[in-house]
Amino acid sequence: MPQFLKDRLRDAAIILAFAAALTFFGVYSTDAPNWATFLMWVVTCLAGGLASRFVVPLVFERHIAGQFIVVQVLVAAALIALPVLLVLYFFSGAFGIWIPAELLPMQYLYVYAVCLAMTVLGVLIDRAMHKPAEAAPGGPDAAARFLDRLPVKYRTAELWAVSSEDHYLRVHTSLGEELILMRLADAVRDLAGAEGAQTHRSWWVAKNGVADIRRDNGKLVLVLRNGNEAPVSRTFQAAAKDAGIT
Repeated sequence: MPQFLKDRLRDAAIILAFAAALTFFGVYSTDAPNWATFLMWVVTCLAGGLASRFVVPLVFERHIAGQFIVVQVLVAAALIALPVLLVLYFFSGAFGIWIPAELLPMQYLYVYAVCLAMTVLGVLIDRAMHKPAEAAPGGPDAAARFLDRLPVKYRTAELWAVSSEDHYLRVHTSLGEELILMRLADAVRDLAGAEGAQTHRSWWVAKNGVADIRRDNGKLVLVLRNGNEAPVSRTFQAAAKDAGIT
């Protein structure tokens, strides 16, 4: 079975399990029959799942990457709760029960609480599934293992940097660049022990990939050996300095 299909079946199973549990425990209980309540939770969980596919990368890997995990979880849950509340509003309306406008703020808090619990659970599951392997002695081994993800022609290349582009990563090497489908957070975990560091919410840079360092309006910029430029944000300045990059 293709991996894509396996992932979608897994997602469907998780949504159905959440919906069944929320229905069984009477979360947000109404006078509606169980089948209607179950359907409501299936639809809202589906909305939350779809929203999280956009919100999670934005929050955890871009806009507030490097912040405390508690802050990231609170912000992610708050954003996911918005489309979920919208779906819940129209779902209830389809059954002739329109939520009064003055009750929407309170309703949002209820939805936010459920989204917060699911976001926390999602983070715990993600961390359990992506536990970083202990780095082997010597950074080059981690970089070489990472390059195994690329086509064969890159296997003998030097890894210079990795940058995030939407749901893809652009891998900068001595033999050129290649796009792969991967999250930057996972790439950073895989590169633990390599001679380099994350320098920005969307960049990881290898020590040997830096040709020059300059300042642009007071901000550090790394000039790579291929001429590309990687920013160094304040959040990651200490990590870049500890790795000997700056």
